[in-house]
Amino acid sequence: MAVPNYTYLKLKMLGLHEIIIVGTSFQRTYKCEVECCDHAAAIVASMELTPIRKKAAEEAPNTKWSSRSFELVEGTKEVLLDPISSNSKVVRIDTSLSSK
Repeated sequence: MAVPNYTYLKLKMLGLHEIIIVGTSFQRTYKCEVECCDHAAAIVASMELTPIRKKAAEEAPNTKWSSRSFELVEGTKEVLLDPISSNSKVVRIDTSLSSK
């Protein structure tokens, strides 16, 4: 059995021959309290994140999906990235864009 005394920051408990008294400082007590609050916040955050992680995993895109499976949409045109270059890299843009 232990008896905490928060006023003096002491913990008293019965030993074999005498009473054992464990003490600390206000700075150490404050540091422990801050650490305890940080641990509690991390636990609460992890419990709140579990359902979000599950939902994100369900909504994650298919990794087998190929980026080459895009289909042309009506109202787009292909424009050469560098007309002077010999490579044929193009970009598709919307035809309804302004000239700016």
